[in-house]
Amino acid sequence: MISITSAELNYLVFRYLHESGFSHSAFALGYEAGINKSTIDANLVPPGALVTFVQKGIQYLELEANLSNDDTDMDEDFQFLQPLDLITKDVYELQKIIKEKKEKLQKDKPRGKDKANADHVRDHEREPVKEREKEKQQREKDRERDRERVEKNKEKEKRKEKEKPHKDLMDLKLSGEKETTRCEENGKAGDLEPMEICTSSTSLPCEIPSCDVVVLEGHTSEVFVCAWSPEGSLLASGSGDSTARIWTIGDGPCNSTIPSGHPNVVVLKHLKSRANEKSKDVTTLDWNGEGTLLATGSYDGQARIWNRAGELVSTLNKHRGPIFSLKWNKKGDYLLSGSVDTTAIVWDVMSGEWKQQFEFHSGPTLDVDWRNNSSFATCSTDNVIHVCKIGENRPVKTFSGHQSEVNAIKWDPSGFLLASCSDDNTAKIWSTKQDGCLHDFREHGKEIYTIRWSPTGPGTSNPNKQLLLASASFDSTVKLWDVELGRLLHSLNGHRDPVYSVAFSPNGEYLASGSLDKCLNIWSVKEAKIVRTYTGDGGIFEVCWDKEGNKVAACFANNVVCVLDIRM
Repeated sequence: MISITSAELNYLVFRYLHESGFSHSAFALGYEAGINKSTIDANLVPPGALVTFVQKGIQYLELEANLSNDDTDMDEDFQFLQPLDLITKDVYELQKIIKEKKEKLQKDKPRGKDKANADHVRDHEREPVKEREKEKQQREKDRERDRERVEKNKEKEKRKEKEKPHKDLMDLKLSGEKETTRCEENGKAGDLEPMEICTSSTSLPCEIPSCDVVVLEGHTSEVFVCAWSPEGSLLASGSGDSTARIWTIGDGPCNSTIPSGHPNVVVLKHLKSRANEKSKDVTTLDWNGEGTLLATGSYDGQARIWNRAGELVSTLNKHRGPIFSLKWNKKGDYLLSGSVDTTAIVWDVMSGEWKQQFEFHSGPTLDVDWRNNSSFATCSTDNVIHVCKIGENRPVKTFSGHQSEVNAIKWDPSGFLLASCSDDNTAKIWSTKQDGCLHDFREHGKEIYTIRWSPTGPGTSNPNKQLLLASASFDSTVKLWDVELGRLLHSLNGHRDPVYSVAFSPNGEYLASGSLDKCLNIWSVKEAKIVRTYTGDGGIFEVCWDKEGNKVAACFANNVVCVLDIRM
């Protein structure tokens, strides 16, 4: 009979919490259960596995009733199935698998056994109890040998997967069929199922070699956020270990700019002691336009401003709950923060004091974004978006239309259009000139975590290129939208787990995506295909490009930041 270990169950619950957006609950479970030490291959576990297992538990009753009336035969029947069979096949497919494998097993037996089996059935009633017991023990031994044979086969399959990473893992495990799709054939438009792409360390044309990857170690907890300085050589990262760090990277190739693999790093400590351990996470950070100051937001409700040397310039203290978002305005004289306390605050950076607090939402403020130097937008778990202006005591515009909490908002480069994404599985485009949304994108199958505008079109350094919107979802896909026509342009299907972050290259030709499946993919926007990929050792929470478009940084759940050289 198939059994599930406590470690496997913990992992399924961990994945369920992550996929459902309960990030902090997932982190707590992951820490206490040691998920980061798990040997489970995340690529083999499909999204929604826990719910599917529960549903299959109900179907098991039907299967049990239909497969056999004999308890002994029931155990033998289920020997032919793998745990993943139960969540990827329906009852009738399972019956077919068992029947086919039984028939194959019978064919493999010596022909002379047929008559012996018939005699055995006829004489069975007259056998002594001891003989029956002996036969039962023999069956147990045979069953154990079968299990060992299955385990050996599984090991062989694993070796095959390492040698041929482009095979579809589910088909390989369940039916042995070869998957010949290569990296460049993935990610075309349409609602395709997410597929495995470059998950092995085998050297492949699209895989980023280890010599082009620098792993920055030092954080002692998950790294949630990262951002390049506008001037280029500095990379900031924020972690659950109560610190932010500023790494000096340099402008050349990765393997030539970091002496002996040990970059200069400055540690920005947010807690003087471990007394407030529960409020330690550095949740957000942002450089000012000149790259001279770094602002960080923390779970303790404080915003802090640091200089490039890592010295604390000022502490901004008025929020009564964790800060989830903060942004500098373009001029650099104001800092905007949004908090779980439902408010947004504009801070005067020169004086270090708050200028105005905006109390318009009825739920936690999840994201904020400047439209220009004096007006901005905020979004919340209350499903509403407000456009606010410094000096005004009421929102200048309110957008209602989402049916669940709004996770992120972004103004387009021209400042005329506002994009939003929500747990209602939709992304929407708004204009201040009308109340309803301009476009309502509904092609995602699960919650959309974040969105990004391409650095193209009016108001950018690439004015003649098409303006696009990218959305990243828990349905494991990234989608590119034609904003002018209001339609889906491409569905990028290369991840197996929720996608938490996307970022366009400075020239708008490439898109980076990071997922909980541990993969960072670099896509050609024009061709909608993967051109580079890298697999780390933990889920990815954020990706970002440097100003030249030569490097991508990614922060991971296994406490590291990776810098990848992406020179095409």
